[in-house]
Amino acid sequence: MLATYLIGLREGLEATLVVSILVAFLVKSQRRGRLQQVWAGVVAAVALSVFVGWLLSYTETSLLQDYRQQELFEAITSIAAVLFVTWMIFWMRRAARGIAGELRNKLQDALAVGSLAVGFMAFLAVVREGIETSLIFYSAVRGANLDGGPLYALIGGVATSIAIGYLMYATAIRINLAVFFRWTGVLLILVAAGIFKYGVHDLQEAQILPGIGHLAYSIPTVLDPSTWYATLLAGMFNVTPEPTVLEVIAWVAYGVPALLLFLRPVRKPAAVEEAATPASAP
Repeated sequence: MLATYLIGLREGLEATLVVSILVAFLVKSQRRGRLQQVWAGVVAAVALSVFVGWLLSYTETSLLQDYRQQELFEAITSIAAVLFVTWMIFWMRRAARGIAGELRNKLQDALAVGSLAVGFMAFLAVVREGIETSLIFYSAVRGANLDGGPLYALIGGVATSIAIGYLMYATAIRINLAVFFRWTGVLLILVAAGIFKYGVHDLQEAQILPGIGHLAYSIPTVLDPSTWYATLLAGMFNVTPEPTVLEVIAWVAYGVPALLLFLRPVRKPAAVEEAATPASAP
C-alpha cells in the first residue's frame, strides 16, 4: 500500500502541476472560456488511463489461460513499467525548471488553432502520467493480497496530490518541489528495482531465463514474512527472504547505477554559468 500510495502521489502531482499551469495561464490571459476544453481533455485522459489498467488485468486473467503466457505477459509489463518510470524520473529531473514555460508556449499555439487543440493538449499532458500510473500500479501489486488496499492507497496518493496542487494554486502555500521530486525519485527507483526483479522472476517462471531453483540466499528467520518490516520491504522494494541469484543481480544492476546517476549534481546550462560568473575587470 505504501508503494502504491507513493506512485499515486508522485504521478498525480506531476499531472496536477501540469493542469494547474494550463489553468493559471488561461485565467491570467482572460481566456476562462477555454477551461471547459482543458477539463474535457483531463477527464478523457483519466478515463483512458483507467481503461488501460482494466485492460492489463483483463488480459492476464481472461485472455491468457496458459501459465507460461501469463508469466511472460507479467514479465513484459514489469520491464515496460521500469522503462516508463525511469524515463519519467530522469525527464522530470532534467526538464522541471523549464516545464512551465514550455507548456505555456504550447498552449499559446493550441489557442491559435482552436478549442479542439486546447483539449487535445490537456489530454496529452495528463494521459502520459495516467498510463504510466496504470502500468506501474499493475506491475507493483502483483503477488500482493488484493483486498482493495493497494487500490485505495493509489487513490489516496492521487487525492493527496490534487489537494497539494490546489493549495499551491489557490493559496500562498509553497512547497519545495525540487526536494519533493528528488526524494520521491529515489524511492521510486528502489520501487522500480523491485519491479525489475519481479520481471526477471517471471521470465524464470516462464522458462525464458534459467536459475529458478538457484537461490542467492535463504534468510526466512531474519525476514520473517509475518513481521511488519518484512512486509514493508517486500511491498515497497520487493526484498524477499529467498530470491534467486538472477533476481538479486537484476535488482543491484538496475538500482545502483540508477541511483548514482539520479543523485549526481545537475549541470547548469552554459548560459546560466556564464551569467553567474562575475565580469572581468576592463
